[in-house]
Amino acid sequence: MRARLASVRRRDLAVDVCLVVASMVVGVLFAWQPRGVVDSHMAVDLALGGVSCLALFARRRFPVAVAVVAVVLSAVALGAVGASLAATFSVAIRRQWPTVAWIGALGLVATLVNEWLYPPDIPWAAAALIGSMGTALAVGCGRLVLARRQLVAELTERARRAEADQQERLLAARRQERMSLAHEMHDVLAHRMSLLSVHAGALEFSPGASQEEITRAAGVIRSGAHQMLVDLRAIIGLLREERADDETAPPQPALTELGYLIDESRAAGARVSFSFQVVDAEDAPTMTARTIYRIVQEGLTNARKHAPGQPVAVAVSGQAGRGVSVEIHQPLADGQGAEIPGAGLGIIGLFERVTLAGGRLEHGPRRTGEYELRAWLPWETA
Repeated sequence: MRARLASVRRRDLAVDVCLVVASMVVGVLFAWQPRGVVDSHMAVDLALGGVSCLALFARRRFPVAVAVVAVVLSAVALGAVGASLAATFSVAIRRQWPTVAWIGALGLVATLVNEWLYPPDIPWAAAALIGSMGTALAVGCGRLVLARRQLVAELTERARRAEADQQERLLAARRQERMSLAHEMHDVLAHRMSLLSVHAGALEFSPGASQEEITRAAGVIRSGAHQMLVDLRAIIGLLREERADDETAPPQPALTELGYLIDESRAAGARVSFSFQVVDAEDAPTMTARTIYRIVQEGLTNARKHAPGQPVAVAVSGQAGRGVSVEIHQPLADGQGAEIPGAGLGIIGLFERVTLAGGRLEHGPRRTGEYELRAWLPWETA
């Protein structure tokens, strides 16, 4: 930052020096032309011109005051003409139009007075017109530079806002991606952990179980833990900022895999009845299939948590053009349910998933004494 400020200051100083030198050269040319020799009047003229030129170093802080001094001196001293034009140009860049207008009018008056005091070789009217055009040119060039600076500043601000908006959209997309992955992790791990908890509880409360039953339960726990680690590794892999070009996302669950999900729950001892009536299930949209899979997964997980041992009915039906419906029914538990901890985020996550997919979700107890989870998701025809 300091280096940038130092660079700007050096550039401004260089511009000021060049402007002062150019104004002095113009002033000397104007003062020399009507006389041709150096006399006392020319010395005074050049002195006044030098004062007005040196005053240009203060034009950035006091543009109006410097312009007034230079313009007034240019009325009586030809050596101040260059400084007068430079000061008028500076005011046109840094001040609003009303101030620029009266400075320009003062410059026109000074031009007329100067032409009257130092009659030129050409007609007075022509000389006055040429001097007035010089003042008008200084004002016009100053306003042109101001317009260009304003345009550059506006374009720079637009680019900054666009970059900020793009960065904000990128951050929002990353937050959304991580939220989706968090829901995915919750659904997968909650299902696997509930299965492990059920089998471990069966071993704990069945001390008289045969060796074959213990071996089978231990095998289910080992297989479930292995599958949970595989799922966890796949999801955590998506959280990395950079991925290899040949690395692809893990396959998403499909409707045709619901049977495996039901078999897992049945292997854990759950009584699950399953009805699957989906036409061309393998052609279902990816988002719809994934969301239906997670709804059934969350429903079975909640059944093991809150109503262990109770029968669960799962029905999935639909086709292209009508959408896909899923219904999960289970009797309300009389006790407190299994001691499986939960964060209470499963249903919230399902609501977000279903809403994002453009569907509807309903859940809650019914008068029939059952708890129902019902959802519908769209499936547009090709």
